Amino acid sequence: MAKKKQPEPKKEKVNNPNVMGLRAAVVEQPITDTQEVNYMPYAMSVIVSRAIPEIDGFKPSHRKLLYTMYKMGLLTGARTKSANIVGQTMRLNPHGDAAIYDTMVRLSRGYGALLTPFVDSKGNFGKAYSRDMAWAAPRYTEAKLTAICNELFRDIDGDTVDFVDNYDNTMKEPSLLPTTFPNILVSANSGIAVGMASQFCGFNLKEVCDTAVAYLKNPGCDLFETLLAPDFPTGGELIADPNALREIYETGRGSVRVRAKYRYVKSENLIEIYEIPYSTTVEAILDKVAELIKAGKAKEIADMRDETDLSGLKLTIDLKRGVDPDKLMARLYKQTTLEDSFPCNFNVLIAGMPRVLGVRAILEEWTAWRTESVRRRIYYILGKRKEKLHLLKGLKRILLDIDKAIRIIRETEVEAEVIPNLMIGFGIDQVQAEYVAEIKLRNINKEYILKRVAETADLEDEIEDLEDMLASPRRVKKILVDELNAVSKKYGEPRRTTILYAHEVEQAVEEEETPEYPVHIFLSREGYFKKITPQSLRMSSEQKFKEGDALRQRFETTSNAEIMFFTDKAQVYKTRLGEFDDTKASVLGEYLPGKLKMDSGENVIFAVLPGDYSGSLIFFFENGKAARVELKAYQTTSNRRKLTGAYSDKSPLAAMLRVDAEQELAVYSTEPRALIFNTALLAPKATRSAQGVGVMTLKPKWHVETVKALEETPIQNKSRYRVRSLPAAGALLRQEDSEEQQMEIL
Repeated sequence: MAKKKQPEPKKEKVNNPNVMGLRAAVVEQPITDTQEVNYMPYAMSVIVSRAIPEIDGFKPSHRKLLYTMYKMGLLTGARTKSANIVGQTMRLNPHGDAAIYDTMVRLSRGYGALLTPFVDSKGNFGKAYSRDMAWAAPRYTEAKLTAICNELFRDIDGDTVDFVDNYDNTMKEPSLLPTTFPNILVSANSGIAVGMASQFCGFNLKEVCDTAVAYLKNPGCDLFETLLAPDFPTGGELIADPNALREIYETGRGSVRVRAKYRYVKSENLIEIYEIPYSTTVEAILDKVAELIKAGKAKEIADMRDETDLSGLKLTIDLKRGVDPDKLMARLYKQTTLEDSFPCNFNVLIAGMPRVLGVRAILEEWTAWRTESVRRRIYYILGKRKEKLHLLKGLKRILLDIDKAIRIIRETEVEAEVIPNLMIGFGIDQVQAEYVAEIKLRNINKEYILKRVAETADLEDEIEDLEDMLASPRRVKKILVDELNAVSKKYGEPRRTTILYAHEVEQAVEEEETPEYPVHIFLSREGYFKKITPQSLRMSSEQKFKEGDALRQRFETTSNAEIMFFTDKAQVYKTRLGEFDDTKASVLGEYLPGKLKMDSGENVIFAVLPGDYSGSLIFFFENGKAARVELKAYQTTSNRRKLTGAYSDKSPLAAMLRVDAEQELAVYSTEPRALIFNTALLAPKATRSAQGVGVMTLKPKWHVETVKALEETPIQNKSRYRVRSLPAAGALLRQEDSEEQQMEIL
């Protein structure tokens, strides 16, 4: 169907001839055509040629700068002025000197944005952790390539990568750099294109190389064994969430949380922050803290200042008297970028197409690309060796009659006929004949020619080895592994970002200022918990429990007191009563395993109000041992929810008691026997999980059943069961001293 011709717009009569010319030049065009013809080429150019990194880990701007420095001899030579480098780079990168210098700054060691910097800088290059610390002009600074750039340009002149024309077709530049390690995973990179973006976090060089080696040996390997977590040049502490890391490794998308490191200087009552998250700056932190101080939400802070100097980053917080530094930092982590998330979006160009890949997929693509680079290098060397062998074979022919070769050259009247006459005289081709003709007169002797010919056998062996290498994927893979191991050994460095796993992270709970008032708390045997005010208790004091349940413990305290719940899995959960709602005696209460998110099958066996953490706990085990642990062993610097290893799990726990002052206890066994001893005989243990010392010696089929304070027992003849040293067997329990006898009398 013929396309219907659109009516031409009516032209207005205008006296100004210039305006009339402009009106005539306007052509109507559908918006879809405008997008396709004008906008799409621009969008694709930004995606492919500017913002998204390729498999070698570089954007075009990075690659052009580094290759220019390589061609300037800055890999082995001395530093030169940055302005000189910028000027030379403009032959490849026509985007202006400011953009080129910004790229150079980011790749430099002085700026500190990369774990493995590629530019060895001298002078003020600013800092990645500062928003306002500007770098010096290029005429003042100097630079050269770092040593690791040897791995970027290794065999670049050996046909390992393709070369393309620069923007004005006056010189060639590499389309990729033949990196011998997966730089795409090592160098942090970010870019915003049109309709898509890329954000790579950096990984430790040694971990990446080890992971690549493991992948080459077994593509199905567990990446978490070698690639622990992202590593950032500014350090900090990475809170490792296995699920989040797994998502990043598998899909290339996700985020990780990083927080600052600090130390408390007790003598000066101040906090020093010396490492911050990679995604923030010192100015952003200072601005946010200033806002909190003005809003009255950080009254504990007397002053905060930036004391960063040549020795490194340092933010100092002066504290007011009596402030807990760890609790303050826990709040600042929540309210400022001292704890921040780093988003990951592993968008990389593969054969000119943007693709979001996980770590394993990136290693697969890099391995395939690097394998082809190594094969191209081997093929290039093989070609050179074959060319040399071909020349030496021609020289070998000349060896048969050197005088004849000299005579042919001398008797040839026209220079242009020397090569054809040699070809005819010795049956060699043109390349061989030209090689022979170019030999210096001083080298036309048997000794020289025999030495050259002797190389033939070695060349033939080398060619055979190279051909076998090309035909053997196993040998090519071994080359990759050897190169990766060499890079790891030579350039590998320890991690800068500390990894904190979930069970090590202290969960800070922000405390709200709530009024304190008296409360009664009740804990049942099945783990139901109630917090009741005295007024409510006076109205109804009869406690409701589930059928078969009963009261385990009862306390009187205040509404926001700290409480610890010990469980049968040798764990303790710490919280505050303020997290529990006030209730009535007529309800069952809150079920602690669900409220505190305990492990499956875990039950509460004892509750403690630590107060000022004075006194101690005594754990009695069924094997007759007891361990005395001071309450201070459970004191943490922040409101940490869960502590593992609360007591020894080598033998089942029979009983536990809190002791604030020395007293006498009665220990009962299932035989039944009993003994009475003073707690002063038990010395405190240094660790919570200590197995304890023997208290009661038991026969094999008996075990400790329970322990009570002496005044709570019905024992009449106390001297019969009292002992002065431990361990002891105790005495058989008489009927008049047993609880059953007392109940019969009643």
